[in-house]
Amino acid sequence: MLGRSTQAAAWVALAAHCAPLFAAASKRRFRLGACDWSIGRMGEPTALELAKEIGLDGVMVSFGTLANDMRLRKPEMQRQYKEAAARTGLEVSSLAIGELNSIPYKSDPRTVAWVSDSIDVCQALGVRVVLLAFFSNDDLRGDKEGVDEVVRRLKAVAPKAEKAGVSLGIESWLSAEQHLDILKRVGSPAVRVYYDVCNSNDMGYDICREIRLLGKERICEFHFKENGALLGQGKVDFKKVRAALDDISYSGWIQIEGAVPPGKQILESYQANCKFLRGILAEG
Repeated sequence: MLGRSTQAAAWVALAAHCAPLFAAASKRRFRLGACDWSIGRMGEPTALELAKEIGLDGVMVSFGTLANDMRLRKPEMQRQYKEAAARTGLEVSSLAIGELNSIPYKSDPRTVAWVSDSIDVCQALGVRVVLLAFFSNDDLRGDKEGVDEVVRRLKAVAPKAEKAGVSLGIESWLSAEQHLDILKRVGSPAVRVYYDVCNSNDMGYDICREIRLLGKERICEFHFKENGALLGQGKVDFKKVRAALDDISYSGWIQIEGAVPPGKQILESYQANCKFLRGILAEG
């Protein structure tokens, strides 16, 4: 049995080790969020309340759909999110325009206004990242004309994003080298890569090499996910990913997407995912 002085020293050491895990979210190197669509609250301010129950620091919010006219552009919706953030103590961490998968930025003229308007919404909500989705109908693989048009559109909107301090993050099936080519052609620090470790791993890319190649200046945010498995129980080696994050000195938001096994509930799955990541990402 330990003496009082020894016990006290042990508690001090333990507290110092655990302090980063329980520090105020704003002081953490890594901040954890969830995509609102992956926790069943797409476009709903109540996503922040569920995120609080999970133990997260914030939520990535869907910008809207064609059916609701990208409703986050409406001041009333912005007000509701601000109130939910104040009520929960959590943040709207970033925005995502997932509707681009159906109505592609690479070809549909309506999307030009959506991306431009998303920058205004970021300013209204104090957000600094917008995810631009390039999957399904917006897939850039093997589409030179599509890539050329995306470059042209991004070059036109980039000055507005730069002035607002907002990053436009490209999430796609492309490799790091292909993303770098797009970024070089656009030529703006406001256009970056939104890196999804699971998607890139599924494509057969060496994700840790890609993270190091892109570096913290070109990656605006991360999706950590698994398809049909909890984090840490699938194909992605998150310990190696953590090492890559250290090598590029990344700090900022990491969004949990998916990672709900078949037949499992969202809440219990996300609580497990959050606990797992808090351990992997522990500082000290």
